[in-house]
Amino acid sequence: MTAAVQTSPNLATRLVNGILAIKPLANLAKHQARQMMIKRAEDMGVPWTKEVQKLQARDWKTELAQVQNPELSYPDYYLTSFHAYETGNLSWQAAFEVEPAAYAVHAKIWQGAKAQGDAKLRQSYHDILKPSLAHEPQDILDLGCSVGLSTFALQEVYPHAQITGLDLSAYFLAVANYRAQQRQAKINWVHAAAEATGLPDASFDLVSIFLVCHELPQLPTQQILAEARRVLRPGGYLAIMDMNPKSEVFQKMPPYILTLLKSTEPYLDEYFALDIEQAIIEAGFQARAITSNSPRHRTIIAQVSG
Repeated sequence: MTAAVQTSPNLATRLVNGILAIKPLANLAKHQARQMMIKRAEDMGVPWTKEVQKLQARDWKTELAQVQNPELSYPDYYLTSFHAYETGNLSWQAAFEVEPAAYAVHAKIWQGAKAQGDAKLRQSYHDILKPSLAHEPQDILDLGCSVGLSTFALQEVYPHAQITGLDLSAYFLAVANYRAQQRQAKINWVHAAAEATGLPDASFDLVSIFLVCHELPQLPTQQILAEARRVLRPGGYLAIMDMNPKSEVFQKMPPYILTLLKSTEPYLDEYFALDIEQAIIEAGFQARAITSNSPRHRTIIAQVSG
C-alpha cells in the first residue's frame, strides 16, 4: 500500500507544526521566508523588485483571456496559502515572482552556483532524462508548468516536439504565454487540473512533472499519476523531478529553517511520507529508476508497458 501521512512525527516536526498552528507565528514565518528570498535574490544580482514592477506595469487582459478557462473549478487543496501568498497561486503577485524566487531558492543547491543554480538544477534533470528515453518524444506534456520555466527547458532539449504546458493558475499561464511570445515559442497552454486534464487518451510520449508533487496532498498526487498514465501512449515515459525526502540536507535541516520552509509548503509532511515509487507502480507504470540529481532533489523515471 502507498505510505500514509506520518502518524508519529519526530519532535522537531511536532514543534514546527505547533508553531505553524498559531496564525500570528505562521504569518511571521511566511514573512521571514519571503524576505529572505528577496534579499538573497537581490544580493546575487537578480533584480527581483525591478522585474516585478515591470510586469506589474503591463496590461494583462489579453494574455489572461487567451489562456483562462472561466468554467474551471478549483480543488479545495489549491485554495490555500502557498509560498507566503495568502491566495496561493491564484494571484498576479505569485505569478510575477515565480522566476526570481526560483533563482533565489535554487541558488544554494550547489556551492558558488548563485543565480545559475536554477539552470543547473534543470540541466541536471535533463542530463538524466534524455539518455533514459529510447526514442525522442514527439508530444510532451509539462504538468504543473507554472510560468513556463520547465516548459521552455523541455523545448530547448526537444526542439522538434509539440509541447503542452498545463497549470491550474491562469495567472501563471498568462505570464507563460507572454514569455512564449517574447521567445517566439509555440507552446499549447492548457488551464486545467493535472488530475483531470481533459486531454485525449494516449496522446503523449512524455509527461514531465517538475517540482510539483511536494505542493500536493497524497490523494491528488495519486490521481495525477493515474491521469499521466491515461494520456501516455504505450511505451511512453513519466518523469518526475522533485525534492528528495531521503536527502541528508532535509534530514539534518535545523528546526528554524524547516519552519520557514513548511510555512510556505502546506503539504510537505504528506509529500515526505508518500512512497512515490509504490504510487507510480499502483498507477500502472513500470518503475525504471530513481536518481539523485542534486544534493536535495531526485529524478524518477517510469514507463508505460509496450
